[in-house]
Amino acid sequence: MGEHARGTCETPGKVVAMRISEWGRVTGGSRWGRATGRGLRAVAAGALLAGVVSVAVPQTASAAPVCPGAGQPPVLVGRVPGAALEGVAVDAGGRLYTTDLLSGRVFRLDAPGAPAVPVATVPGGRGAGALAWASDGSLLVGYGADARVLLGDILRPGAIAKLNTATGTLIPFVLGLSAADGLDVDAAGTAYATNDFGTQIGRVFPDGRVEPNWATLPSANGAVLGVDDRYLYVSRTFVNPGVSRIPIANPGAPESILDLSGLDTFAAPDGLTLDSRGRPVVPANVRGEIWRVDAPGQYCVLASGLPTSSMVVYGQGSGGFSAGRLFRIGFDGAIYEIPGGFDG
Repeated sequence: MGEHARGTCETPGKVVAMRISEWGRVTGGSRWGRATGRGLRAVAAGALLAGVVSVAVPQTASAAPVCPGAGQPPVLVGRVPGAALEGVAVDAGGRLYTTDLLSGRVFRLDAPGAPAVPVATVPGGRGAGALAWASDGSLLVGYGADARVLLGDILRPGAIAKLNTATGTLIPFVLGLSAADGLDVDAAGTAYATNDFGTQIGRVFPDGRVEPNWATLPSANGAVLGVDDRYLYVSRTFVNPGVSRIPIANPGAPESILDLSGLDTFAAPDGLTLDSRGRPVVPANVRGEIWRVDAPGQYCVLASGLPTSSMVVYGQGSGGFSAGRLFRIGFDGAIYEIPGGFDG
């Protein structure tokens, strides 16, 4: 561990293609399944094209400047071999939890450099998605993140389970969401879940009631609530790429705080977080950069050389993946610290 980031030829299109291959296991050989599969393969082709763009566009050519004091090389601090990491959360003791989209497993790393230990597997054994801490102390685990999310607004395959991290017991909690690719929980215990391949953002109440279409925003990805729970911040990955915030009191009036243009239109912003000043920190999946949005329409680069980044998170506590340190996970199975994102 401790090595600097290296480039890779893997692309987000490959991950979409993996989801498509799983669709065959879901639909079987029915006429409807075959017809739907043909449509999904067309969508996958578009995602694969985006992957080609990620290779063709120079990783160093960004529309954004380097953030003041940032730009240091990312440092490898963990790895889950063979995994496509989708969700991440850090507990108060500095232990990092992450999900594998492919195997459906949840892993725990006790500190930077420590091995990844599998602690649970979602129902069905595939499509583990976002993570978020519930008000009762359990870890919410999104799942159902397979090819069905391409029709998630219709099929609503997204689900959430509760993981007791002390015992390793995982219990299904709710079903019927478009997806749970992004997930966060407010102070009252209400969860919000997104789908970057759909338009519906779901709301889940502590008693298990599900409102699958609480808000509508095409390709909303990631989910993080502001410190006062007034806004839900999301990336827009594939449709009108950028970053938005959605007023909790008025979800029908989302506010764009970043609209991408030029080559950054293909950057594929993914699972975001907020720093201590409320500024969105966003991994640009295809671009291979980690961005910070300093003001509406203004963003800068914290780190580069990290294609296939899926999510970023700040640490917690005084040890392990500690408070103030910024970490990135990716579809390459690697976990990096972003020194330029330190928030002390």
